[in-house]
Amino acid sequence: MDPTAAILDLLSRRAPGATICPSEAARLVAPGDWRPLMPEVRAAGAALAREGRIAVTQGGWAVDPSEAAGPIRYRAMPR
Repeated sequence: MDPTAAILDLLSRRAPGATICPSEAARLVAPGDWRPLMPEVRAAGAALAREGRIAVTQGGWAVDPSEAAGPIRYRAMPR
């Protein structure tokens, strides 16, 4: 599974409005050694946000992924 698919899969299994940590997607793709995958997961999340498919949040607020520093979360956009 690639990072984009992992993000979308995890979000599809959450309640509406719930979020996931990018590390959850990395762990799904590479259960043993997931940390090196984090830049790829963050890039996939940023691409999904640009497409309007997810929101990147910090402290519960949507943020621009290119300007986000520190911990972020992903939330599916309402359909």
